[in-house]
Amino acid sequence: MLIIMFSMAGVPPTLGFYAKFTVLQAAIGAGYLWLVVFAVLMAVVGAFYYLRVIKFMYFDEPKDFAPITAPLDMRIVLSLNALGLLVIGLMPERMMAVCAYAILNSVN
Repeated sequence: MLIIMFSMAGVPPTLGFYAKFTVLQAAIGAGYLWLVVFAVLMAVVGAFYYLRVIKFMYFDEPKDFAPITAPLDMRIVLSLNALGLLVIGLMPERMMAVCAYAILNSVN
């Protein structure tokens, strides 16, 4: 859950950071600097809320000490999701090649 929230907040080296960076880079290249400034401000606001959830999960004193249980399939899906966010965030070239291929083939 920590890695997923970091990705949504745009913390490197997760995929969420690379996605935000790529979109903002394209907006700067298109000349929309005002939109990039606004997007970065909104990303900071969003990151505050995502990181706040992490603070509650890991740093605040719990009110209920009952053990939290999750089914095995949920743990597997969350683990695969977090692994994917890290792997694609660290090596985004392959995913970008797949996206470029999809764009080129959808135009023709």
